[in-house]
Amino acid sequence: MRTVLVVLFDDVQSLDVTGPVEVFAGAEAGRAGSYRILTASLDGAPVRTSSGLTLVPDHALADAPAPHTLLVPGGEGTRDLDPRLTDWLREHGPRAERLVSVCTGAIPLAAAGLLDGRRATTHWAYCNKLARDHPAIEVDPDPIYVRDGRVSTSAGVTSGIDLALALVEEDLGREAALMVARYLVVFLRRPGNQAQFSAQLAAQTAQREPLREVQQWITEHPAADLSVETLATRARLSPRHFARAFQTETGMTPGRYVERVRLEHARRLMEDTADGIEEISRTCGYGTPEAMRRAFVKTLGSAPAEYRRRFRPASTR
Repeated sequence: MRTVLVVLFDDVQSLDVTGPVEVFAGAEAGRAGSYRILTASLDGAPVRTSSGLTLVPDHALADAPAPHTLLVPGGEGTRDLDPRLTDWLREHGPRAERLVSVCTGAIPLAAAGLLDGRRATTHWAYCNKLARDHPAIEVDPDPIYVRDGRVSTSAGVTSGIDLALALVEEDLGREAALMVARYLVVFLRRPGNQAQFSAQLAAQTAQREPLREVQQWITEHPAADLSVETLATRARLSPRHFARAFQTETGMTPGRYVERVRLEHARRLMEDTADGIEEISRTCGYGTPEAMRRAFVKTLGSAPAEYRRRFRPASTR
C-alpha cells in the first residue's frame, strides 16, 4: 500500500487537494490496498481554503507517517507560507519516494530547494516568477505536468487530476486509471494534454458566427487548404477584411491560429498513436516531415521523434 500524504495550509486551493485525492481514492476503491490517503497541517489544526471551505487534517505534520507520495497543493496560501512548513519540506521531502506538486505547490517545493536542477512547471501565471526567483530550476510553462525522476509538478488546478491519473497508471496500470477517469467523467489523457493552452484556449472565441465557424472548421480539418483566401471564402468575406476581423476578434492572425491547431493535432497523434512521422505530417497539413520537424523545433525545442520519446506513455509504446 502506498501512503499519499497531502500537505494542508490556510488559503490552500481546495480543488488542488480534492482533485488528486478523488483520483487516488477512486483507485483504492477499485483495487483495495493500493493507497492510503492522509492529510496533515503544521499543527494538526483545521485549515480554511481560499474558497472558504474548512478541511480537517488527519495529523500534524510532525506526527504523520512517512509517505510514499508527498503531495503539496497550491493556492493563495503559497504566497506567504509559514517558514516552519518550508523547513519541514526541506527535511522530509527528500525522504518521500515520490514528490508531487499541484499548481503553485511548486513554490513551496522550490523554496525548500527540492526543485533545484530539475525541470518543473506551475500555473502559467506564476511560471515567470518561479523562474525568476529560482534560476536553478528549468521552468517549462507549456505542459500541464512535468515528471522529472521522482519529482512531478503540475500546472493550474485541474491539471492535478491529470497528474494523479498518470501516477495511478504508473502504479496500477492503464485499466485502473481508465476506470477512475470514467467514474470522474474526465479524460484519462485530455486531448492535447501536454499543453496548458490548447489553440482554442490561447485564442479568444470570435464574436461573429462566421468567424467562430471558421475557427471550428480549422480545428476539424487541419490537413485542408487553410490559406487566408480559402478561409475568407468560407466566412463570406474578402481576404483583407477576413484577416483583419479574425485578428481583432481572436487576438491572433489566421496563420498563427492555423499553426497552433496543426501543431496541437500533431502533438496529440505523436503522443497517442503509433503512426509514422510522414503519415502524421500529412494528416496535420504539413505536407512533409521536414515541415513538421521545423514547426516542432521552433515551438517546442525538440524534433518530433524526441518529443514522442519524452511524452508518449510507456504503455502505448
